[in-house]
Amino acid sequence: MTLVLLLIHGTLQAQFTLTIEVKDLRSNAGQLLLQFFDENHNNLKGVIASIEDNKSIIEIKDLKPGKYAFRYFHDENSNDEFDVNWMGIPKEGFGFSNNATGVFGSPAFDKWLFELRENIQMICNPRYL
Repeated sequence: MTLVLLLIHGTLQAQFTLTIEVKDLRSNAGQLLLQFFDENHNNLKGVIASIEDNKSIIEIKDLKPGKYAFRYFHDENSNDEFDVNWMGIPKEGFGFSNNATGVFGSPAFDKWLFELRENIQMICNPRYL
C-alpha cells in the first residue's frame, strides 16, 4: 500500500519538458517570439529564441500535466512586433501549436490545445503569406 501511495504521489508531482522545434524558417535573420498558454488562454510565458540553420529550438521545462497551447512568429527585423501590410496580411512567418491553421485569421484556440502527459517534442512549420 505504501508503494502505491508513493507512486501516486510521484505521478501527481510529475514535471515534464516540452521541446518545440520551429523549422523551415525563411532565414536566420531576427528572432523567434513565442507565447505559451494554459488551457484557459492565460499567457504563462513569453520566449525569445535565436535562429540557426533556419530553425529555432525552444525548451519549456517543469510543466505539470495538463493542456497547453502556443503561438509564435518569426520576427525577421527584430522589432518585437508582428508586422502586417496595410491590408492586415502578415509579412512575417507565424504558426500555432499542432500546426493549426485558420481560414481568415487565427484558428480557434481549441485547435491549438494539446495535452502534456510526458516529455514531448513538437515539430512546427511556420506559414509565410
